[in-house]
Amino acid sequence: MRTVLNILNFVLGGFATTLGWLLATVVSIVLIVTLPLTRSCWEITKLSLIPWGNEAIHIDELEPERQNSLLNVGGTALNIIWFVLFGWWLCIMHIAAGIAQCITIIGIPVGVANFKIAAIALWPVGRRVVSVETARAAREANARRRFQ
Repeated sequence: MRTVLNILNFVLGGFATTLGWLLATVVSIVLIVTLPLTRSCWEITKLSLIPWGNEAIHIDELEPERQNSLLNVGGTALNIIWFVLFGWWLCIMHIAAGIAQCITIIGIPVGVANFKIAAIALWPVGRRVVSVETARAAREANARRRFQ
């Protein structure tokens, strides 16, 4: 089922959103100042291309033992730079693709996935794209750690 939905996403506009993320990745490489944003761009490019079966999870949830307040402050600063340069137009692009996909009945699940990616597009720094199973296992391990 995931494969069918990923193909449907690609056909109904996922290729355009993925090209937008690839463009943002290339621009973040060319502008040397934004080089730290490249990893986040590439991570969300994968999610934009194959949203079904993958999930974006914050690195603090994925690896809680490596939490660092200095890195979180740096990530926040990078997210602000990201929002100004890339985030707003990538978010609008995903919202537009989601609306266009939701117009067709068959595209509604794919449109909803684009709306989720639109929220991630605003603040992607510090997120990693992992399988849904890995994300679920990380969240369960964190919940056990917090409540024991």
